[in-house]
Amino acid sequence: MRVFSALGARLSLRGRLAHGVRLIEAGDAVGGVAQLGMVAEAGVAEAQFRVGRAYLEGTGVPRSLVEGARWMRRAAEAGWVEARLVLGTLYLFGLPREAASDHGVRLAAEAPGDRVPDPDEAAHWAHLAAEAGSPDAQALYGYILADGPVGLRDRAAAEGWFARAAAAGCAQGHLGLGLTWMRAALRHSPEAASSGEADRARAADALRVAAEAGLGSAQFLLGALTEQGSGVARDVAAATALYASAARAGVRAAQARYGLALLEGRGCARDAVQGESWLRRAALAGDREAASLLGDLYARGGDLPPNDVEAASWYRRAAALGHAAACRALGLLHLAGGGLPRDAAEAARCFRQAMALGDARAGADLCNLLLADPTLGAAMSDDDRRDLGRSFARAAQEGDAVAAFNFSICLAQGLGMERDENAAASWMKRAADGVVNARYWYGRMLLEGRGHAPDPVAGRVWIARAAEAGMAEAQVALAQLLLIGHGGARDHAGAADWYRRAAEQGQVDAMFSLGALLGGGHDIPMDRVQAQHWFRMAAERGNALGQLMLGRYLLRGLAGTMDGAQARHWLDRARAQGVADAAAELARMDGAG
Repeated sequence: MRVFSALGARLSLRGRLAHGVRLIEAGDAVGGVAQLGMVAEAGVAEAQFRVGRAYLEGTGVPRSLVEGARWMRRAAEAGWVEARLVLGTLYLFGLPREAASDHGVRLAAEAPGDRVPDPDEAAHWAHLAAEAGSPDAQALYGYILADGPVGLRDRAAAEGWFARAAAAGCAQGHLGLGLTWMRAALRHSPEAASSGEADRARAADALRVAAEAGLGSAQFLLGALTEQGSGVARDVAAATALYASAARAGVRAAQARYGLALLEGRGCARDAVQGESWLRRAALAGDREAASLLGDLYARGGDLPPNDVEAASWYRRAAALGHAAACRALGLLHLAGGGLPRDAAEAARCFRQAMALGDARAGADLCNLLLADPTLGAAMSDDDRRDLGRSFARAAQEGDAVAAFNFSICLAQGLGMERDENAAASWMKRAADGVVNARYWYGRMLLEGRGHAPDPVAGRVWIARAAEAGMAEAQVALAQLLLIGHGGARDHAGAADWYRRAAEQGQVDAMFSLGALLGGGHDIPMDRVQAQHWFRMAAERGNALGQLMLGRYLLRGLAGTMDGAQARHWLDRARAQGVADAAAELARMDGAG
């Protein structure tokens, strides 16, 4: 009778298990999981696995990583292969510390930051499931051996496990083989180029199988090989299509590549709106290159309207992720007051951060800033000043023109070294042949008699060379020299041309100055419609005098259109920046009312 009782109990448990599964399939998840829970408590491994999965997915019970892992571990210890695979995956990506305990349900500390990866436990459970014949577990175990901690790493064994998984039709196994052979290709010396190409071809074949199975990572990697023509015929359109598939699968790097392809029309029709959308997705997911590209997109305008506030937001995100060029761009926006408060100290901090991340151009920007505002150097620590000066001095002595420019500014400011304006002028002249900024600053030194006797004619020539090379600040300076006739003849038409060139590069002060020239009283034809246009451009970018003049033009209809409401708006903005004439205009408006 005891034998029949035990058999009946087992049949009853199997029946309850089947009944619980049927309830879940019929839509009664709560009732189904309750049935499975009773069977799981009785020690049935399949029920334990199913209850664990219910907790992990939040099916019929509150979602709980702790409880899900606890039930998975019980099923895995009872030999359930799929539970071992799931448990290995959970340990690999991290579990809350509470999951290590098998005593009760504790939900309090399941924030992502509390998850602790355990590669050794992951390898243990993945290996057991792999040995039992699970292709997915074989691929997982191969991944741990290929990319896990050094103590677990065995890339030859990893390749074997990937091969077993691939032979069983597992797409992850093919992905693992593709990655393995891509790495092998990188290890070949230039003399063994044919062997490297053979490995890339094998990698492309393996990745193609995984990509056709829908694995986004494989689609992205195959797209990169196809774009480069590495191991496979180069085909930009096919690469873009692969990036598109991977992007839709949520692969962050593919979203960035696909967005850029859409912006440039690379292998597809150009679509700036969709390109921006994909870059935005990638950036919000943490891709710093995508965030920096978005900053560039909004800073320069083009297919999309320029928006300095939006540009600053994306540059800030990219800079926080360690993107050197974005740090520099953020500094430039702080200098120009574009989308951010004008703040030279913050600009200097951004330039120093960009330098630390390897952007050599930021060193020149920082030194430009220190030359324009010596007080910023005084705010740096003694050690920082000395380190900056020494690094520039070493590179300058080795013939680096940019470093010669930077070293000149350190000498001019006494930044980390004794101040020496004669030596500063000498190094600036050395740099001037190769560095546009150095031409501008050498011109300034000649104009101001710093390290040289004053020579306004030569100074204007050097500033003109920098302006002709496209430096907006030099273009503004040259325009001012032409306007007043310093260092040569007065030339208001030439001044207007250089202001226009600088304004078209986004130089806000040049926008205002061009508006003032066109507004009358100078040796060029008056054009108040164009004057108002440039005052508006300057006003919209925060220029207080531009706001004042735009308000006046709209109030009095100087360009043909009167708009009292808009006039008040711009005069209010100018007054808020401390422009006394704006306050007076507003007082007159109110008095007239």
